[in-house]
Amino acid sequence: MAKKVVLAYSGGLDTSIIIPWLNENYGMDVIAMIADVGQGEDLDAVVAKAYATGAKKAVVRDLRQEFLTEYVFPTVRAGAVYEDKYLLGTSMARPVIAKHQVEVALAEGAEAVAHGCTGKGNDQVRFEHAYQALAPELAIIAPWREWELKSREDCLDYAEAHGIPVEASRQKIHSRDRNLWHISHEGGELEDAANAPLESTWTWTRSPQQAPDHTEVVEIGFEKGTPVSVNGMRLEPVQLVELLNEVAARNAVGRIDLVENRFVGIKSRGIYETPGGTLILTAHRELEAITLEREVKHYKQQVALKYAELVYYGLWFTPLRQALDAFVHTTQQSVTGTVRLALYKGNVSIAGRKSDLALYSPELSSFTMGESYDQKDAAGFIRILGLPARTLFHLENKQREKVR
Repeated sequence: MAKKVVLAYSGGLDTSIIIPWLNENYGMDVIAMIADVGQGEDLDAVVAKAYATGAKKAVVRDLRQEFLTEYVFPTVRAGAVYEDKYLLGTSMARPVIAKHQVEVALAEGAEAVAHGCTGKGNDQVRFEHAYQALAPELAIIAPWREWELKSREDCLDYAEAHGIPVEASRQKIHSRDRNLWHISHEGGELEDAANAPLESTWTWTRSPQQAPDHTEVVEIGFEKGTPVSVNGMRLEPVQLVELLNEVAARNAVGRIDLVENRFVGIKSRGIYETPGGTLILTAHRELEAITLEREVKHYKQQVALKYAELVYYGLWFTPLRQALDAFVHTTQQSVTGTVRLALYKGNVSIAGRKSDLALYSPELSSFTMGESYDQKDAAGFIRILGLPARTLFHLENKQREKVR
């Protein structure tokens, strides 16, 4: 009986040619594990293609709800953004896909797992670290680190030689990854950082020129840091994100152009479309501004940076990420309320913030003097604060006099 390998299969260029390559080079029965993370594809067609190219079995798992509630929303609550721009769409999807790939491998009695990530990217780390954390006994096959193919053009030649239909072409050479949270674009004209993206490279959001000529206001409601409603309508996570994606995309919101530092040490350039995610993270940050105590807010910013690194580097299944989640969970107990955002041709403005747990007090912050704050107290506070500065001044003055 042939050994089995479970391949994380998308039906794209790389994984389409990996099935016959595994058959030819390993002689293993390939089980295609197809994860639905909201990429919007015809999954029946993807299954049919897997079988047509040599898979012995195809397994489809709907991971949309789990992807949002167990990976995306914890990252939102942490406020994690990589290098000030990247909202971590692909980074968060890889661990949930790898987790279910491992589950399928164990259920099917497979000896190995495989992926279609290149040896230059971050995704190889994200998949393989998850494999090792969850089932280190499984062998790992990474075709891009083994085969002689060196480029996407080589992959297209291999596909043509084996009669494998693929959507990519020499004219449409971009590498894309889409899920409920975002779509990424790499390759083509984007490989030169001096080039602006072609308008045709963007596929989800409207351009500012095509966006409506009027402002659209959207209100997002949160409970303990988690988005739960849009414009007063309570929605399930998938519905909520899909609706916000639609609203933001038509208003040209969510585009970024980024040169990022990959974990493997390479700088890479890509463009990302994260329409609904941009709204959610913006609103969450504004709600925290009125509900978090100062020192908690400031320290949480440091935690957010580390959390973003862990997610980007593929270190999801680690004790540190779990420990940071515990800290974030505590901070989010007061992050309940609503934020209104005004959208206009790619711009997002704050139209209002409201929470019953707000620490913001109009009485304290206004220029009108009231009983709750005695201005005279500030004099002593500032004198004590300035004590080290005064002490240093006198010391330095004595040193200067000795020199004279």
